[in-house]
Amino acid sequence: MVAMPKPTEPAFILDVSRAISADLPAWPGDPLVQVTPLSVADGTGPAVSHLSLSSHSGTHVDAPAHYLAGGVTVDRLPLDVLIGAAWLAHVPGGGHVTAAKLAGAAIPAGITRLLIRTENSERVAVGGRFEPGFLALTADAAAWLLDKGMRLVGIDGPSVEPFDAEGAPVHRALLEAGVVIVEGLDLAGIPAGPYRLICLPLRVAGADGAPARAVLLPEAQASSTKEIA
Repeated sequence: MVAMPKPTEPAFILDVSRAISADLPAWPGDPLVQVTPLSVADGTGPAVSHLSLSSHSGTHVDAPAHYLAGGVTVDRLPLDVLIGAAWLAHVPGGGHVTAAKLAGAAIPAGITRLLIRTENSERVAVGGRFEPGFLALTADAAAWLLDKGMRLVGIDGPSVEPFDAEGAPVHRALLEAGVVIVEGLDLAGIPAGPYRLICLPLRVAGADGAPARAVLLPEAQASSTKEIA
């Protein structure tokens, strides 16, 4: 999937979510996205489509219920975590994101929402094929994030967890601490720095996660609006 070019002028709102379509790669075992027209607008009636997809299709939010029995579901996540000041960090180079890489990424103190751009953003999916070699967080990176007081962590891969991780230590550490996880962000071409994040998952009652529309307001625009710390 070729990333759409991103506007660079401060007045723009930057869309960092991926379009939901049949070309979207799906995690192995998850259903593929299907958009099936049920009717076509013909001047006398409306167009209606049937949507079929996973709760973790494309850009999506993981709620604690994704891994924790009895955990908070996506419709009960606090909105003040999903909207507010955020920092976009670039973590270049191959290999997963470690605590040492985060420590060297010039992330300011006091940040509570962190979006991580890796080489995932430069890769192009071919024909909707899932690529298991994506970059993700290591367990010590998750510990670093918790030590810094993060409330929300987003990444440009399909998961914060490496594909071959056993026991899901990254998910469990973050979700047990109440950290909201955003996966599948489209951060290609987005400069590092401060933004205002608006990331709203579908309000699906009782769900473990849901697709989300995530946008960033650049600093110049965000500074003119009231921040949610």
